[in-house]
Amino acid sequence: MKQLHRTTRLLGSLLLAAAAGLFSAGAAPAGPAADGAVAAPLGRVVPAPASVEPGGAPYRITGGTRIHVDDAREVRRIGTYLAGVLRPSTGYRLPVTGDGRDRHGGIRLTLKSGEKALGSEGYRLDSGRRGVTITAREPAGLFHGVQTLRQLLPAAVEKNSRQPGPWLVAGGTIEDTPRYAWRGAMLDVSRHFFTVNEVKRYVDQLALYKVNKLHLHLSDDQGWRIAIDSWPRLAAYGGASEVGGGPGGHYTKAQYKEIVRYAAARHLEVVPEIDMPGHTNAALASYAELNCDGVAPPRYTGTEVGFSSLCVNKESTYDFVDDVVRELAALTPGRYLHIGGDEAHSTSHEDYVKFMERVQPVVARYGKTVIGWHQLAGAEPAKGALAQYWGLDRTPAAEKEQVAAAARNGTGLILSPADRAYLDMKYDKDTALGTKWAGYVDVRRSYDWDPGSYLPGVPAPAVRGVEAPLWTETLANSGHLERMAFPRLPGVAELGWSPAATHDWDTYRKRLAAQGPRWDALGIAYHRAPEVPWPAR
Repeated sequence: MKQLHRTTRLLGSLLLAAAAGLFSAGAAPAGPAADGAVAAPLGRVVPAPASVEPGGAPYRITGGTRIHVDDAREVRRIGTYLAGVLRPSTGYRLPVTGDGRDRHGGIRLTLKSGEKALGSEGYRLDSGRRGVTITAREPAGLFHGVQTLRQLLPAAVEKNSRQPGPWLVAGGTIEDTPRYAWRGAMLDVSRHFFTVNEVKRYVDQLALYKVNKLHLHLSDDQGWRIAIDSWPRLAAYGGASEVGGGPGGHYTKAQYKEIVRYAAARHLEVVPEIDMPGHTNAALASYAELNCDGVAPPRYTGTEVGFSSLCVNKESTYDFVDDVVRELAALTPGRYLHIGGDEAHSTSHEDYVKFMERVQPVVARYGKTVIGWHQLAGAEPAKGALAQYWGLDRTPAAEKEQVAAAARNGTGLILSPADRAYLDMKYDKDTALGTKWAGYVDVRRSYDWDPGSYLPGVPAPAVRGVEAPLWTETLANSGHLERMAFPRLPGVAELGWSPAATHDWDTYRKRLAAQGPRWDALGIAYHRAPEVPWPAR
């Protein structure tokens, strides 16, 4: 059975390549509708599905289509979400019904506990003349299957006004499971503050590409963004600044919980980060007692790094850490809490190790698992901790080996190489936004690497997945975020989701190009990278 499963995946990869670029529009595998209208090829999806078997007539969504769901709250919620996507553009009622006796086709969402091969996030999509059925073992799989269904429909389905259609879904079967369990995106809300609605907009964009972790960088030198009742000046004073001298801002606890709920409804887990012992000027400016000399520095609105540090030898520092971690953990239902740990240039190595020895047990005490930037490997990572690698291709071998050694000792790795996955790097010398300290990162470079073999000496099981960070020194609004994230974010998402066998730049760039009209329909302000063959507008 295992050999059969591998063979099926290989066949699926070959079919996917054909669907992405070798079949011409309207070729037999997609199958025309009775009136000659043609559906998009079944495999023209990002991330690339694990297995694609095109064939048969397409399904047409009409005014009589119903969305059938299991009698379970989460399945009905996903069905309602799908209806909310489809109704404005189609103009159809698309009632969501739990009437299992209806045998007139339509769109069906169903959970089957026996589908063990689909795991916690996989799905199967079957499409034919009578309807589309999405099957999963868990609700997350159904939700991911819905994102695939969206991409199989014309891009105009994303618009908020009625469009002419037709609304065809190519015939055949997609069976799909993720390569990695961790498929993340980080949003820096500290250098520039982003409102709840701006974060929600980004969450919706991440969900379309099956990203399942939202890492929020909540504190840095330029601003503290989460209310902490026991240290109220952190948000009230430390949050009232940002790069360039703007007003900053912070999330109340209710607002943070709203972001968490919104992300969870789209099957993203929020991972909060409080960066320490460095990147802490906003906290140091808020409370003098956190400084070794007892003097609070002024707030900072520049972009330099490495100059700030909590006072490692003061007990009040650990009272502060305990309170912040306790309150943030209570707000966060997810498993993880990120403690930063990068660029602590003002902290000696001895003090850094001492700090991490004190702080990691605090995270565990409040029921969370530690994540730190890969400098954590220079200390002693806690059992079960994850290290997030942000080095470069050219990072010295000794530093890479330190991370690899931690991985061999049981520390899991999240890969975010800055010269591959950092979405704030400029595309080229003419890019107006972003920075270039890691080098220019064009769309091909951000896609064309393999997480499974990126770091020498790392056991394959130690790689838990990938994450695309978006730092905001130069980014101040949603349009800026979108310009830098798109079109690179979908490529990193594909590295996290799709089998390594599907990785091919030439076919990917064609599938990516087909996303352009969808982003236009969604109002996403993306960069029309010259290496992608975008359709004419």
